[in-house]
Amino acid sequence: MKTSDIQKLYEAYILPTYTTVPLCLVKGKGVKVWDIEGKEYLDFFPGWAVSGLGHCHPKVVTAIKEQSQKILHISNNFLNVTQARLAERIIKESFPGKVFFCNSGAEAVEGAIKFARKFGHESGRYEIVTMKNAFHGRTLAAITATGQKKYLEGFEPLPEGFKQAEMNDLESVTKLIGPKTIAIMLEPIQGEGGINVASGDFVKELRKICDQKNMLLIFDEVQSGMGRTGKMFAFQHYGIQPDLMTLAKSLGSGVPIGALVVSNKVKNVLTPGTHASTFGGNPLVTRAALAVFDAIKNEKLLKNTQDMGDYLSRHLERLRHKFSFIKEVRGWGLMKGVELAIPGKPIVDECRASGLLINCTQDRVLRIMPPMTVKKKQIDHAMGILEHAMEKIANTI
Repeated sequence: MKTSDIQKLYEAYILPTYTTVPLCLVKGKGVKVWDIEGKEYLDFFPGWAVSGLGHCHPKVVTAIKEQSQKILHISNNFLNVTQARLAERIIKESFPGKVFFCNSGAEAVEGAIKFARKFGHESGRYEIVTMKNAFHGRTLAAITATGQKKYLEGFEPLPEGFKQAEMNDLESVTKLIGPKTIAIMLEPIQGEGGINVASGDFVKELRKICDQKNMLLIFDEVQSGMGRTGKMFAFQHYGIQPDLMTLAKSLGSGVPIGALVVSNKVKNVLTPGTHASTFGGNPLVTRAALAVFDAIKNEKLLKNTQDMGDYLSRHLERLRHKFSFIKEVRGWGLMKGVELAIPGKPIVDECRASGLLINCTQDRVLRIMPPMTVKKKQIDHAMGILEHAMEKIANTI
């Protein structure tokens, strides 16, 4: 079959909820992927930032193979060895607490919202302050928390209880806090919102406010967690701890898993029957996630992420000085954003045609997020392709 054949099947049988491009990927290894015609690409936005270890990391593949020959799924009414071990690992790497497992980032966020509402129920508090340009998922509650109009239109009436403040504007947050406010939720680095980094002072003040008012501080680390920023979790850059943290994407490095981490400092309000997820934390995905933790530790990938993140930044800053349409380079580790003064889609398309996969969000921010296993030569190659694409676009302006 060819790409055109797959496109016809999509048109006939798949709901058009995604903007697809004529590229059918069939194989991946590390930083590289291949399409159905055999063309090779460097994937610098692997699996929508899911494949943090790159495609088909050997440790993850081995773990999946071994577990698939034992048992794939069991009811969460029974004890699950790999789920217990993974929860222990997450807690040891983050903060003292407990974990609820689910299947995606949106589910993890839903769990956080339900937890917050249950936590504030007795006092009549249910409102959550979130940040403009955030992205928390596609369910009704998650898109309302997201607060971007483009995700809300046509889905009204929306769940009540969400207010949006400006990122890094403390006064904007405090103005929205009232007698019904129970939590503040933010991404330490807004991914879909344009790689906007929460400042240290802002986060520390949010922590103080939540402590003073007995409110919950919720960190959405679906995209920034699991080593992406050079630390295992982005909250560790700030010297504070959230009360709740959501994880997904790179936690499974390709298999569908999400997690809600709840600090021991918070009363356990979710009791049997109040929340559940049928497939959440089954033996297959939790075994894969354990392999992800092992790979990050054994291969010193946090250090590589820091080093390669700095190396990538130098490349991008060089391009910023060369091309006047680059406004800013920002981000931590291997979570980079390049803000442009022009639309980014033509650059993304040129890169793809030349064998490099990157992403554009908010129309004018290039997202460049290679796996934590990336090497200097691969960054050099990718930046060469990006520079050539920018040169072509510059000649048309």
